[in-house]
Amino acid sequence: MSSEEDTSQTSSSSSSSLPPPASHFIGRKEDIVKAGRVTKLVNGCRDVLVLYHQGQLYAMDMHCYHSGGALKNGDIEEFNGLLCIVCPWHKYKITLEGGEGLYQAVDDPLAKPLRTHWRSKGVKQRIHKVTEVNGDVFVTLNESGEAIESDVYQTEKYRTSFLKAKTKNEVRK
Repeated sequence: MSSEEDTSQTSSSSSSSLPPPASHFIGRKEDIVKAGRVTKLVNGCRDVLVLYHQGQLYAMDMHCYHSGGALKNGDIEEFNGLLCIVCPWHKYKITLEGGEGLYQAVDDPLAKPLRTHWRSKGVKQRIHKVTEVNGDVFVTLNESGEAIESDVYQTEKYRTSFLKAKTKNEVRK
């Protein structure tokens, strides 16, 4: 599995009273722990999911790279020793640490019994850095120049069409 520094997520605690430069306040850690997951529009341009699982904070783009599914509703499961969020729409698996998409590979489709194993598709979901300072949680956006598939759901074009669809659905209710 790849572990590129630009796209890897780290979570850290700090006794400093200052948040990292260019970071964005998400909320109090105790509130995030209680909720398990929070979503926030960061810097007016990026929908971010921050979640707490097994004592660790993680942050990633809120919409699944595959079709824009709401990852806030996904289950956390372990595959091949890696914690993943499973998209509720199409069951795509995304590692919490690095944003890699996982799939089950078959080396020999004619072999009996069929043997599968988990492989990485590479980084598909943008992961952001989480920092805790005196109980406050901050996210620093990963703005590496390299395009990542989840970026498409952060564009103005997608955001506009998403809001139109949401409004249309609310009117129907």
